[in-house]
Amino acid sequence: MRPEKSLASNVNAEPVTLKSRYLLALSFQYDVKLNNVVRNLSGSRWSSTLKKWTVPDNGYYRELFGLSKAVRDDRLLAGIHACNQKAMKRFLDELALKAYSENTVRTYRSEFHQFLKVLGKTDADELTVERLRDYFLYCINDLRLKENSMHSRINAIKFYYEQVLKREKFLFEVPRPKKPEKLPKVIAVEDIRKIFEFTVNLKHNTMLKLSYGMGLRVSEIVNLKVNDIDSKSMQVLIERGKGKKDRYVNLPQSILTQLRHYYQVYKPATYLFEGKFGGKYSVRAVQQVFQHAMARAKVRHVGGIHALRHSFATHLLEAGTDIRFIQELLGHSDIKTTLRYTHVGRQSINQIKSPLDRL
Repeated sequence: MRPEKSLASNVNAEPVTLKSRYLLALSFQYDVKLNNVVRNLSGSRWSSTLKKWTVPDNGYYRELFGLSKAVRDDRLLAGIHACNQKAMKRFLDELALKAYSENTVRTYRSEFHQFLKVLGKTDADELTVERLRDYFLYCINDLRLKENSMHSRINAIKFYYEQVLKREKFLFEVPRPKKPEKLPKVIAVEDIRKIFEFTVNLKHNTMLKLSYGMGLRVSEIVNLKVNDIDSKSMQVLIERGKGKKDRYVNLPQSILTQLRHYYQVYKPATYLFEGKFGGKYSVRAVQQVFQHAMARAKVRHVGGIHALRHSFATHLLEAGTDIRFIQELLGHSDIKTTLRYTHVGRQSINQIKSPLDRL
């Protein structure tokens, strides 16, 4: 029997909504073994806001903790007319069957929910492509949705008509707003060195160095496990990265001694970077670590910790690393995504002389 099967009698689960996410907040009398079971539940996170462990509010956990599934359905269907509630249920069931990531499910659910609320008494299954075009124009002209938000909404609605209702290429004729082509924001090598120098906390310093040294996404940082690191082969397994793809990245030789010292000091149990009460660090906490480090080092930069990943790729490119190797290290499916960094690499372009300098 799996250890969590005995949780119902020792843990109280309460439905909560936190940042548009439906969760179950878990309360129990603290016990080391019980705490370890809870923090290792699939999808469990420590909420610094609630000061409790949370798990996704889904059918499995509702059954595990003896909660009614009907209550969750009522929350998801709030504000949707009765004629479209069946559509919402089918939409959610299909998302579950596709096993999309939590972020994708949350985005699609929110966007489709907004769509059905606007429809009111109009049956979603009866809409024509022309009516959908009118709705998207309403989103642009009246709701003033930005390009990225429009793409998310179109993707969610496209998912329903093409994946749930099986209407192939139903939205093929609907044009998408063109996304602005923003270049990755890169931090200079000198400034990255300053950030590390002014981050004296061992855990925070190690976290930032691994983020830059291996080009990791913030979600990959918090999901790093002790067992993912192989110091013999100097390889790190990035498990279920974006798109649920595994990949290996190189462990920087310069971090090995510090990493071993970090392990001896903090003794992480499962995740490499664990919070005060166990469990993995939250994404928000890692972002705050980066912002505080930037402030201490007096480095001006607009953006979050993802800039370290951008800087990793750009600095490798400037050092002459083949773009195909960079693509593999970053875990990009499409080389076009990696090619963006050729537009921000400055080492070669800075050597070009302006015609003015030749006069």
